[in-house]
Amino acid sequence: MLLVHNVYFSLKEPTDANRKQLVAACDKYLSDHPGTVFYAAGTLADLDRPVNDRDFDVGLHVIFKDRAAHDAYQTAPKHLQFIEENKPTWAKVRVFDSNANAAK
Repeated sequence: MLLVHNVYFSLKEPTDANRKQLVAACDKYLSDHPGTVFYAAGTLADLDRPVNDRDFDVGLHVIFKDRAAHDAYQTAPKHLQFIEENKPTWAKVRVFDSNANAAK
């Protein structure tokens, strides 16, 4: 079963430059881990419907082939370095993990 890992970052200083810098850091440290099926990081989309949660600046989306790949990622040196270097810029971080079956 796939494990979907979505992380939403709110920045202390939400400027365009800071958003771009965090996306670049995601790309550098989080994009190429063993067991990754899909990776993407980007900024809040310009959609403002009543159902949209707009309380974030950058979204990270990683789909792992299984729980074991996710668990290894959590303790991987590149992941830990990403946290260490970027955590001071975060006002809030929300993590949403879910199990998923790929549609056939």
